[in-house]
Amino acid sequence: MSPTTPSTPSIPSTPAFEELVAEGEAAPTEGWDFSWFEGRATEERPSWGYARAMGERLARAEAALDIQTGGGEVLASARELPRLTVATEGWPPNVAKATALLHPRGAVVVASLEDAPLPFGDAAFDLVVSRHPVTAHWPEIARVLAPGGTYFAQHVGPGSAYELVEYFLGPQPEANRNVRHPDRERAGAEAAGLEIVDLRAERLRMEFHDIGAVVHFLRKVVWMVPGFTVEQYRTRLLDLHERIVAEGPFVAHSSRHLIEARRPQRARRKP
Repeated sequence: MSPTTPSTPSIPSTPAFEELVAEGEAAPTEGWDFSWFEGRATEERPSWGYARAMGERLARAEAALDIQTGGGEVLASARELPRLTVATEGWPPNVAKATALLHPRGAVVVASLEDAPLPFGDAAFDLVVSRHPVTAHWPEIARVLAPGGTYFAQHVGPGSAYELVEYFLGPQPEANRNVRHPDRERAGAEAAGLEIVDLRAERLRMEFHDIGAVVHFLRKVVWMVPGFTVEQYRTRLLDLHERIVAEGPFVAHSSRHLIEARRPQRARRKP
């Protein structure tokens, strides 16, 4: 059966399969806390240590903005926040979670859709950070950065976890794989008037040790298999469960890149 045409399974499921799937469906999806996966899935971390490096920059900043903060977990991990710290988030459950986590630290959480203009004045921040934004809106990032200000972020790269994506959706067009390519990020940032200070990319091993972890991952990271439901993909899930039981963890590879860009002190003159 083609992975693009899920249907009712022709073979019976097992109690273990049903129990694992139920656990994956019941786990809460708000925020970016991935502790639920402990013992069930693993992912290598990039060598640059984004949270630590972000924290170092926050400690030196006067006014900082965290774009698409999720549940605020990454920003809250910083030991010291600037006097003025603001975070944006578009999904209501995450807005509530981030507010509860960040308000005690003196940070303000603003509900703002990811594709909307940033609700701040020009040159409002000397540091803008983001970990895994859905999309980097370069003109808006450049607009809210003060001259000499820095954008420091970790982005999801091209073809991330595509072994899992293509298991469910079938082969994807090359254009889909490259939509988050670092070269495109560089071009977008430079077109908005920013100067690239650092750009590094890594591909990292992921392992899914049970089908419950797969279900929870696809419910949490909703853009991997858009519209994912257990009912729609039950046959593929059951097949993958039996494969994991027989052969061991399902292996995929995430793609990450670190990008640091600066708004020049003076606008570059057009030739």
